[in-house]
Amino acid sequence: MTNRKFAVIGHPIEHSMSPFLNERLFDLYGAPAAYETMDIAPGALAGALPKLRLLDGFNVTIPHKQAIIPLLDVLDAKAAFFGSVNTVKKENGRLVGYTTDGAGFRYALEHAGVALAGHIMVLGCGGVSRVMAYEAATVCAEPDITLVTRENSLWKAEALRDDLEKDLRIRGKKGRLKITTFDRLEQGRWAANGLREDGYDLLVNGTSAGMYPRSDDAPVSETVVRHCKAVFDAVYNPHNTRLLQIAEQCGIPAVHGMDMLVGQAAASHKIWDGASYEDGALVQLGKDALARMEQLFGQKNGASQ
Repeated sequence: MTNRKFAVIGHPIEHSMSPFLNERLFDLYGAPAAYETMDIAPGALAGALPKLRLLDGFNVTIPHKQAIIPLLDVLDAKAAFFGSVNTVKKENGRLVGYTTDGAGFRYALEHAGVALAGHIMVLGCGGVSRVMAYEAATVCAEPDITLVTRENSLWKAEALRDDLEKDLRIRGKKGRLKITTFDRLEQGRWAANGLREDGYDLLVNGTSAGMYPRSDDAPVSETVVRHCKAVFDAVYNPHNTRLLQIAEQCGIPAVHGMDMLVGQAAASHKIWDGASYEDGALVQLGKDALARMEQLFGQKNGASQ
């Protein structure tokens, strides 16, 4: 019997994979704990704070990743940069916010044997895309990153580029950060639009294109995919998104979003308990999580973290 209590908060929360993943992860290192789902409507988050302070830690998913920040006592540097929190730990009575999105992204690529290096194209400029662009800028010795957005979101991409350039200056690193739009990308005149005609080493998708219920959508065409040596899609439901299907048909390595979800969860446990896992255990957990998701929700349902 354990007195330790954890949870995931979000709205809606009924399709969350967090209970399955986290209960298994607690068991893997012999530290059982109660883990529950807490459906908290957007306007009720502040009122739920006293109950959250009774927990030893909790995960945060949509729509609270930004809204939780002013309610926390301390914010980790990465979470502050991203403006997003998905993991909270109670430390000496204080709620400390972290993000494990970057760790999950790196784990997914490492598990697939795909290097976070070379010329990288990032689709989207929202929360997940911001994380992936930051990780690329951090890991690469001399980052070469192209941000792809829609015309009406150019300001977001420009803000992300400015933040990344500032971070590179602080680190004393050089890099090449460019912005283009999906329309320009699909025009085919890559050199004229400042894009690399010789292609990209890695394409990463941080948009929701292809997520249920629009599972037949892809953020870019096959023509664009053929200019890339590897593809990662953060969407994990369905598991084999249309984008990844295109990559596989082109003979290009395709990295699935479920591995990022597993990596995020494992990183949360490192924050909470200093836990570490053998690679084989996480690989099996990913397979089990996929089977569980399909069993409970099927490909016709959405699932949240």
